Amino acid sequence: MLTPPEYRLINGRELDAVPACLYHAKANAHARILASSQWLIRDKRNGEYVAALSDRRMTFFRRAPWHQARLDGIAEMLAGQGRRTACRPLTDLEPHLAELGIDAGEYGAESGLSPVTEPIELEFAGYDRYRRPLWLEYNTGKAWHRLRQAASADGVAMDAISGFRSQQYQMGIFRRKMARGLSVSDILTVNAAPGFSEHHSGRAIDIGAHGEPSAEESFERTPAFDWLQRHAGGFGFRLSFPRGNSHGIGYEPWHWYWIGDAQS
Repeated sequence: MLTPPEYRLINGRELDAVPACLYHAKANAHARILASSQWLIRDKRNGEYVAALSDRRMTFFRRAPWHQARLDGIAEMLAGQGRRTACRPLTDLEPHLAELGIDAGEYGAESGLSPVTEPIELEFAGYDRYRRPLWLEYNTGKAWHRLRQAASADGVAMDAISGFRSQQYQMGIFRRKMARGLSVSDILTVNAAPGFSEHHSGRAIDIGAHGEPSAEESFERTPAFDWLQRHAGGFGFRLSFPRGNSHGIGYEPWHWYWIGDAQS
C-alpha cells in the first residue's frame, strides 16, 4: 500500500489517479475494492469512481465506457511518477471554450487572465473543511502548512475550502450552472472560464474561517481574513480578486494564490 510520503494526485487528460486509502467507498460493495487497492481512478469531469488499481490489476466499479487506450495512459503515468514540476498541455482549451461560445483571445484580453496549465502531479496537503483530500502544487502545500501554523500560533483558526480543480471540473461547473438557467456571461462574473482558473495551477486555495459559511463575502469580517491581510504576503500568498478588480470577477476575500517566497 502507499505511504503518506507517496500520496500524489496523478493528473491525466480525462482521468486522474489518487491514493485509494484517502477516499471513502460510495457503496458497500465497493468498500472491499478500495481497501485492497493502491490507486483509485476517477473521471475528472465529476469525480466519479471508474476503477481501482492494485498490483497492476484494474477492477471497475461499473461497466465503464472508457477506451482501453485511455486506461493504458493512466497506467503509463503511474509507472512514470516523479514529474513534480511537469505540466499538462492545454489540449482541451479550445473545445471547451467553443462549447461555451468564448473566444480565447478576446476573453484573455477583456479579463486580463491567461491560460493556466495543470501540474501532472499534485501533493496531498491534508484535508479540507469537508474532509476531502486537499491537493496542491508541492511548494504551495508547504507554504500553506507554514501559514496555517503561524496563524494558529496567533490564536487564529482557518481551513481550506478547496484547492486544485481541473479544467474538466471547471467545465462541469459551467454545464451545471447553465442547466439551471444561468447564462455564460453571468457565470463568468463568478467563475473564470475553463482553462483560465488559478485553481488549475494547484497554487490557489479558497480559505475559510471556522463557523463561517464557505466562499461568502462575510469572510472579510473574520479574524482569519484580518490575519491574512497582514501576514499572508510573508508566506508568498496574495489576494487574487479584491473589490473592483480588473478581471471582471466578483470580490472573493477567500481566494488566495501562492506566488512564491524565499522559504520554498
